[in-house]
Amino acid sequence: MTFLQLQDVSFGYPDSVPVVDGVSLDLAAGEFHCLVGRSGCGKTTLLKLAADLLHPTRGQVLLRGEAVRDRRDLGFVFQAPTLLDWLRVRDNVLLPVSLQRRPTAADTAAADALLAQLGLGAWVGRHPRQLSGGQQSRVALARALLLQPSLLLLDEPFAALDAITREEVQQDLLRVCRERGTTVLFVTHDIAEAVFLGDRVSVMAAGRLVRTLAVDAAASVRDTPAFGAACATLREALTAEEAWA
Repeated sequence: MTFLQLQDVSFGYPDSVPVVDGVSLDLAAGEFHCLVGRSGCGKTTLLKLAADLLHPTRGQVLLRGEAVRDRRDLGFVFQAPTLLDWLRVRDNVLLPVSLQRRPTAADTAAADALLAQLGLGAWVGRHPRQLSGGQQSRVALARALLLQPSLLLLDEPFAALDAITREEVQQDLLRVCRERGTTVLFVTHDIAEAVFLGDRVSVMAAGRLVRTLAVDAAASVRDTPAFGAACATLREALTAEEAWA
């Protein structure tokens, strides 16, 4: 079933080349879809269009066949964790609820359960400054998932992490999203990250989608020949001359 549709979507500023130029993309319910491309190719702008943070100058974005009506059905994780340092971990996770109403005991239990799933059960009373970068990224992820969004959008959320921590947080993200059936659109520069996480990977160049590759389940296992071959195929797609025409 098609869950998210971007139909011939464009976005640009007056008297300038379009940042996103005629992109069409369908995501199935529960799919994990990665966007890769060089800096400035339009990935983040496309993500913001999908999140209804920007409105297309042409085309439309549909969620379950309709225009986005309630952003509470969307979760967004930025490049930086953007945690509030004066709030403790639990209160940072509860922030989406606190902005609407006073959190209930059920809200607190849901926040604590998410933090436990992400390996932070013992850190709920700490402040962000007392956490490592990987722990802060997990808190930001828990905050985005608290309202159980059907669509989660992530903009290079793990780019600043070291390699081992990054792999650990990637595994946490996959596990939680699969358990919840969350549909994910994930922007990254990292080829290996895209192959490991994505059911499909789309390559962007000059504001357009130039190729979409399906990732076989066997190819998503790190340090295997299939994984290496999938990474090589994606790298070739990124560097192909026609991709940048």
